[in-house]
Amino acid sequence: MTLSQTIMSGGNAAFIEGLYEAYLADPQSVDAEWRVYFDQLRGGATETAHSPVQRAFYELGTQRRGGAVVPVPQGVSGAAQAAGALITAFRVYGHISAHTNPLKMRGLPVVPELTPEYYGLSAADLNETVRDGAFDAPLKQVITQLHETYCGAIGFEFNYLPSNERAWFQERVEAGRGRGNYSAEERRRLMVKLNAAEGLELYLKNRYPGVKRFGLEGGESFIPLVDRIIQQAGRHGVKETVLGMAHRGRLNMLVNIFGKKPSALFDEFDGKKKISDNPDVAGDVKYHMGYSSDVRTPGGPMHLALAFNPSHLEIVSPVVHGSVRARQDRRGDAERKTVLPITIHGDAAVSGQGVVMETLNLSRLRGFSTGGAVRIVINNQVGFTISDPRDTRSSRYCTDVAKIANAPVLHVNGDDPEAVAYCGDLALEYRQTFGKDVFIDLICFRRNGHNEGDEPRMTQPIMYREIDTHPGTRALYAKKLEEAGVLSAGEGDALVNHFRDLLDAGNEVVEEMENLEQSKLAVDWSEYLHTNWKDEVSTAVPQAKLTELGLALNEVPEGFVVHRTVQRVLNSRKAMSRGEQPLDWGMGEMLAYATLLDEGYGVRLVGQDSGRGTFVHRHAVLHDQQATDPMHGDYLGLAHIGPHQGRVEVIDSTLSEEAVMAFEYGYSTSEPKALVAWEGQFGDFANGAQAVIDQFLSAGESKWQRLSGLTLLLPHGYEGAGPEHSSARLERYLQLCAQKNMQVVVPSSAAQMFHLLRRQVLRPYRKPLIVMTPKSLLRNKQAMNPLEDFTGGRFHEVIGDDTVQKARRVIVSSGKLHWELVEARNADVEGYAGTALIRLEQLYPFPAAALSAELAKHPGAQVVWAQEEPENQGAWLMIWEDLEANLAPGQVLLHASRARSASTAAGYASVHALEQAAVIAAALGEKVSREVVQEQKELAQEAKAQG
Repeated sequence: MTLSQTIMSGGNAAFIEGLYEAYLADPQSVDAEWRVYFDQLRGGATETAHSPVQRAFYELGTQRRGGAVVPVPQGVSGAAQAAGALITAFRVYGHISAHTNPLKMRGLPVVPELTPEYYGLSAADLNETVRDGAFDAPLKQVITQLHETYCGAIGFEFNYLPSNERAWFQERVEAGRGRGNYSAEERRRLMVKLNAAEGLELYLKNRYPGVKRFGLEGGESFIPLVDRIIQQAGRHGVKETVLGMAHRGRLNMLVNIFGKKPSALFDEFDGKKKISDNPDVAGDVKYHMGYSSDVRTPGGPMHLALAFNPSHLEIVSPVVHGSVRARQDRRGDAERKTVLPITIHGDAAVSGQGVVMETLNLSRLRGFSTGGAVRIVINNQVGFTISDPRDTRSSRYCTDVAKIANAPVLHVNGDDPEAVAYCGDLALEYRQTFGKDVFIDLICFRRNGHNEGDEPRMTQPIMYREIDTHPGTRALYAKKLEEAGVLSAGEGDALVNHFRDLLDAGNEVVEEMENLEQSKLAVDWSEYLHTNWKDEVSTAVPQAKLTELGLALNEVPEGFVVHRTVQRVLNSRKAMSRGEQPLDWGMGEMLAYATLLDEGYGVRLVGQDSGRGTFVHRHAVLHDQQATDPMHGDYLGLAHIGPHQGRVEVIDSTLSEEAVMAFEYGYSTSEPKALVAWEGQFGDFANGAQAVIDQFLSAGESKWQRLSGLTLLLPHGYEGAGPEHSSARLERYLQLCAQKNMQVVVPSSAAQMFHLLRRQVLRPYRKPLIVMTPKSLLRNKQAMNPLEDFTGGRFHEVIGDDTVQKARRVIVSSGKLHWELVEARNADVEGYAGTALIRLEQLYPFPAAALSAELAKHPGAQVVWAQEEPENQGAWLMIWEDLEANLAPGQVLLHASRARSASTAAGYASVHALEQAAVIAAALGEKVSREVVQEQKELAQEAKAQG
């Protein structure tokens, strides 16, 4: 029997080795019996020459396959098992001893399991023939081949993958001995791109010494890697590639991959470039700017898009995935193979920023999958200023976060461009085959400090002694190609001079540019430019259509059993559709979605409980009460309203705010013809996505001229639910409002919500929409509307009070407080006659003309702004100047609110009730005489008679 006839080449080895790997990482993670066994084995108490796998099989006398326990075949020698264990060890642990680091200061870790001595193999055993996969030679030669394959310039981590993926990797890696086989032409292209990467950095260094550019020196192999992935992706049928990255190497990417003219980049360095004369355009630093272009590939033209992003490092990753998802949906790419996301990470950020984990968790969820991303880590081993691994992370690799998504990792030495290219090939093929994320850990160094004005030797003296003597990847590869005859003698230097001449000329340096004025592969946003928030659009829908859609929405398939409470809701909604009873908030909202879909627009609603609605008002997704398969018991009525309807997704998202909101922002920037909405389970949950709100929603258009129509639905209202479930932090959004950058509204009725959501899509005004949605108001009869309010009308930014003429006191408020004021006033109509209640439905852009017109109806009145929130929160401090500016002659402005507070709301229901009553009482003010009551009645009757 040869050594290939070993039980160790199957799944049984993986079982024990998995336990052993877990034990090495954390001894407490394995059962006590195994822990004692491994402790003894490693500690020497019962140390023998056998591996854990070999000894375990000796002692157990069993092997595991597919969960079954069967006897070990008789006659398998100990040497055979040991050899099998050795081969498995290289597949599992080889990456630890791989030569992936271009710097030698830390040396290679010693892995005993990779030595034949560890398994007690004798000299005679080493001459035995092994036949295992691609290996067929004496064990001595196989060990050499294993070192070449698994301990070369690439360290492969894939043994935790499912068996089919593991076999896929193993077959490819071992067939090529861990490397690709490249033609002279392919090697020349790698050299040209590597030369361009270094050439640009040196050119900028010499032309703009000391100026920040966050250069790529030390990581130049990144450029040929991205170029290789893009060109190969074209062969695989990819038509669009969306890239996201932070600042390091971004300028190099723009010039050498996207084809940005060097002259345009030089103008930015020289301060000559101005994006726009528009005072509302703030612009951004050059290493945050995005770009798009078209390039030729072997598979045809490809559209490239580099996402704009701030200095929040990893926050761009979910934005990219959202953009990719939108592009895939627009193409009808259900397999998600024609649009490729590539995200670039830093070694410190990928392990330090929580949004990376959040985004990886989205990668295979139904509502967020993009078919996997190629994730490249530019691992310069410094991060920002830390060089000691003990201070950077708790795991062995910065990429260990990949394991939560079951994503393979390829650790590669940046000084070996062909190994880097092979990683690109392997990663892309894996992504296209299995639709999963894959990481390339590009291990390199950073020749300069964090920026070109920083001195890294202050904190990394040992590292920089070695970096200072490193000749550079380009020089090393040029020498290698000249020795191999791929380049003629001195041709490497000639390439340097040629590229410098190209930069001097200032023209594009990427030969494959398509140079299309308007890419046919990109979304055309021209119709959404130069629009105004005051532009009118009809949002009314004929009654026959509303009835038709409403009835269709509330039908369920035959045999589908709805929960009895939900069935009562559906029955009521059918009556609402026929105009037999007023429409509540849930029905008004659902009809807005249905009518948009019927008109061909898309709807994407995402949140942590959006299918049902946190407050059980929406019931967009129904659940069969007698379903036996939990994977197939849902029904989305919005998906069944007509044969030519738009695309709809209602998604209960994972418990994440930052990554999910960023994903939806990315989606909205690539799909203008859809209502894209993110809903907070409670409005204040958006706090967890503050970076998205501050850097993208609020400032994205001003900085990057990037339009987005993302809608945030944020439940808001004081009902005694405590500090974290009352306020959506309205004041924060208003503080961010300027230059007509977004819309902030507080609708007070079902019809208002209906017209608002339709307006957001039908009007070609693409600005983020922040909606303070209600909680208790969802079922308040005062907020219901008859069907005719949907078949006519529009969204009203201001709603006046026609029941009172020439009021002595005018209260302006928003949201549910208005209806509480109505209830309090009407309960004592005699005492509060002469008090008009105006609803301010839109807080920004401030509807000055509409409010001024309403206030002018009440000359000389006291005007009170009333809000539930404390005085230092809510809208008051942000809008009081707007209110005051629109007062009519003789009017004075007051306000009623809770007292200033550090907390958003009281935690005790009794305290809340007292505070709420005090706000209402302060807003309504003193009661009036019977004479005033009679006067108001007469004025109201006169106004009614005049129509």
